[in-house]
Amino acid sequence: MVATSFRSAFAAALLAVPLIAVAAAPAAAQQQSEGYKFLDAVKNEKGNDVEQMLNKPGTTVINTRSITTGETAMHIVVQNGSETYLSFLLAKGANPNVRDNAGNAPIVMAANRGRNDLVERLIAGKANVNFSNSNGETALIAAVRRRDLTMIQTLLAAGADPDQADLLAGQSARDYAKLDTRSPAVAKALADAPKAKRRAVSGPKL
Repeated sequence: MVATSFRSAFAAALLAVPLIAVAAAPAAAQQQSEGYKFLDAVKNEKGNDVEQMLNKPGTTVINTRSITTGETAMHIVVQNGSETYLSFLLAKGANPNVRDNAGNAPIVMAANRGRNDLVERLIAGKANVNFSNSNGETALIAAVRRRDLTMIQTLLAAGADPDQADLLAGQSARDYAKLDTRSPAVAKALADAPKAKRRAVSGPKL
């Protein structure tokens, strides 16, 4: 009698599993669809759509990552070069320290594009100035390679580490500045930069 009851309960449990899976699938698909729509709206600068999606009660799309690239809305607006959108997303609680599949945080992307205005806005939004991409390149290394003295000063003032080495050549921003003789002002700025307190991450977490 006990064995029969157990078999009946076990059979019922097995029948319930597909029902649970079927019920969960639409919810996951819906969330994925909402995230895709959100990233598409940000990419195409559809301001009204973006605002409507973010104003929905309980929405979590603001930090949605692209399935193919790992990009978030923050990466997209940096690529688009829109300080207005960047400020709007940060005000809505977007994470400025999310990396894409290449390990790029938005601040590294902004530095590589020579956008000191975006770098400043990201710093104000609590971006980690010492995050690096998969090659170990930091925003400061990118700024030194561009010989962008204004951006270098911005990053150093925000606590960027001049001695954090990359992974490709094992060179730091200070090293690159010393090796590049084309800009004495950049070399001096890095030579005079004090050693930073090591508190930030040096590479992406995979």
